[in-house]
Amino acid sequence: MTGTQRRQQLIEIGRALFAERGYDATSIEEIAQRAQVSKPVVYEHFGGKEGLYAVVVDREMSMLLDMVNASLTQNRSRIRLEQVALALLTYIEERTDGFRILVRDQPAPNADGRYSSLLNEAVGQVAHILAGDFGRRDFDTSLAPLYAQALVGMVSTTATWWLDERTPPKEVVAAHLVNLCWNGLSHLEAEPGLSSEWNTNSAGRSAG
Repeated sequence: MTGTQRRQQLIEIGRALFAERGYDATSIEEIAQRAQVSKPVVYEHFGGKEGLYAVVVDREMSMLLDMVNASLTQNRSRIRLEQVALALLTYIEERTDGFRILVRDQPAPNADGRYSSLLNEAVGQVAHILAGDFGRRDFDTSLAPLYAQALVGMVSTTATWWLDERTPPKEVVAAHLVNLCWNGLSHLEAEPGLSSEWNTNSAGRSAG
């Protein structure tokens, strides 16, 4: 196994253990045992458990942020909402261990890598988009951050719930989230569906 392959193996093993047990309950010794290497090999690659954890968190944050950012590039507001919801649900579906790590309590040195920091960045982007929409409709643009917090919070909380439920399918969850966001309780659609093709594109990406 090359050095690069060994490093990737250790990252995957560490990701699985951190997701299963959390940072404190995971030891370098167990990581080394699962990889069938000595503890010095782990220290050589990452300097210790904290270094390995930081790499795992950074990779997961980057992947999720890329998916969320990509979902905010469409022109129509409803499709953007659909894609944000689907991006988060798809990440949870494909990277369950990674999401469990991001939502756990993390060591203080990694505070900037917490899931909450990603949500704050998403709130900022959504607020910017809503401010543009509000301005075109002569609404009070100063209220855009409030609406952004509400929208991102609703999607995030529902996604965390879906982490364990996994039912109904993510496309149905996303459709109902957008139904509530877009139509409000007084104008809910009886059987909402997605207007975007994001889920089809994602399926093709996953298969590839």
